[in-house]
Amino acid sequence: MYEAKSKEIVLRRVREALAKSAPFLPPTPDFTSPLHPVVPVEDLSLVFAEMFIKNAGVFIYCDDQEDFFDQLYVYKKEQNLQHLCVWETNLQGALQQAGIEIVTDEENFIQGVEASLTTCEALVARTGSVMVSSANTGGRRLSIYPSTHMVVANASQLVPDIKDALQRVRNKYKENLPSMVSLVSGPSRTADIEKTLVMGAHGPKQLVLFLIDDLPH
Repeated sequence: MYEAKSKEIVLRRVREALAKSAPFLPPTPDFTSPLHPVVPVEDLSLVFAEMFIKNAGVFIYCDDQEDFFDQLYVYKKEQNLQHLCVWETNLQGALQQAGIEIVTDEENFIQGVEASLTTCEALVARTGSVMVSSANTGGRRLSIYPSTHMVVANASQLVPDIKDALQRVRNKYKENLPSMVSLVSGPSRTADIEKTLVMGAHGPKQLVLFLIDDLPH
C-alpha cells in the first residue's frame, strides 16, 4: 500500500513537470570561435620566448645576421662544440664567410657529431614550438641525432598558433608538401621509467634557437 502510494506521488510529479513549459536553453555554442585567446601580433616574440624557455629551450635573441654570427661563435666556443653539422647550402656559405668552422659533409655523420644547425618552417608562439619538415636539406637527421640541435630563424617566421604554421607550409610548398612536418617543443625527454625525467632519450638533449630580428622598426 505504501509503495503504491509512493509510486503514485512520483508519477504525479513527473506529469506535472512534463506539463510545464521547457526550461530556457543556453545558446548553441560557436564552434568556429578560437579555442584560446588570440595572441596579439606585437607580442608574438615575447610569448614565444617565454614558452620556449619554459620548455627548457635555450633562447638567444640576435639584433641582425651579423649579431647571429657573433652569438653563434661565442656559444660554440663556450660549449666546446668541435663538430657543428650544417647541410643547407645558403647557411654553409654564410657561416664559412663569417669564419665559423662547420662540418659540411655527411661522412661518418652519426659518429662524433655533437651539434647541428638548421633552419625551420615556422615558430609557434602559443606553444613555444619550432616547426621543422623533411623539405630541409638535413631532412630529419640533423634535428634528431646530434645531442645539440641549434635552429636559426627570423622573427618574421613567428605565428600565433599551429594552424597558422601549417598554413605557411601549405602556402610555401603548394601541392608538393613535405613527407614529414613536425613540432619540436624543447629537448627530447621521457619519464617512462619510474616517472623519472630523462633528457635526450629519443633525440637532442639541448635545443637552442637563435632568433634574428628582421622586422621593421
